[in-house]
Amino acid sequence: MPIADLGDRKLHYIRRGAGAPLLLIQGMGGHHGLWGEPFLTLLERDFDVVAFDHRGISHSDPAEAGFTIADLADDAAKVLAAVGWDDAHVMGISMGGMVAQELAVRHPGRVRTLTLGCTYAGPDGGSLDAPGPIRMMQAINRGGDVRTILRAGYEANLSPAFRADDSRFSKFVEVTLSQKVPSPVIMMQLQAVSKHDAVNGLKDIKVPTLVVHGTEDEMITPRNGDHVASLVPDARLEKLADVGHLFWWEQPDRTAELLREHAV
Repeated sequence: MPIADLGDRKLHYIRRGAGAPLLLIQGMGGHHGLWGEPFLTLLERDFDVVAFDHRGISHSDPAEAGFTIADLADDAAKVLAAVGWDDAHVMGISMGGMVAQELAVRHPGRVRTLTLGCTYAGPDGGSLDAPGPIRMMQAINRGGDVRTILRAGYEANLSPAFRADDSRFSKFVEVTLSQKVPSPVIMMQLQAVSKHDAVNGLKDIKVPTLVVHGTEDEMITPRNGDHVASLVPDARLEKLADVGHLFWWEQPDRTAELLREHAV
């Protein structure tokens, strides 16, 4: 079980493939398994992939209340050092996209290229108001069992077109429950997300930046993709038609292709 020793804490990670270094940063409540086997298998053909678990998630050290997105970005920079990389291509999604933003702002020399997926830059022009989180909170507040809450999460994170094959729900449940994700840690992450504002910092990013957003995203609405891309100089915006929040689950081949093209 690979563990990155950051000095003040230890974080679990997985490492796959060979090639250019690629750091994957998961979102709120996410763990390394949620990158999905199809996507990781495609990436490992061209990249030396490291996907780590945030503090408090899976086998990583416990989290303490009060951390910020910037703190998580510092964690990511230390993970790079711990695995022996000076820099890497970086992909962050959702909250992980916010962490990737701060990583590029706070540690610009660590980032070769930046890919920001289904994410949010801050309140100036963006919004965290979306139907998906509301749907999930309603399921929780109604006292639903685990499977009911997971169903709400499944519907909030994946597009109607993808969910038309209902057999995919069982795989979503299996992967989601495969690692420890304590509810208190998710609440700590939510507090960090609510204070995130990288609007001014993004204007100074100089590395090639790709922004990816599904047009059916109900967790972080597509206009946030427009907002993020408008802030980073010369950023490329790729909108995936009829795709939800977990775009790499729905279109692993297209997502891997975009990364491959971007990381030149």
